[in-house]
Amino acid sequence: MTCPICNKPTVEAYKPFCSKRCTDVDLARWFNEAYSAPVIEIDDEPDEEPSPANDN
Repeated sequence: MTCPICNKPTVEAYKPFCSKRCTDVDLARWFNEAYSAPVIEIDDEPDEEPSPANDN
């Protein structure tokens, strides 16, 4: 397995990276939004409007 940042062999202590430097580079990319996880928005509201309540 190779480091996803620099392609050097991984080191067990930093897996999947090869060094502390590469782990920090990866973390900085997340903080700077170079990476992102996809978001699927779910509409919580029903498609139809509820009928008005009767106030008798």
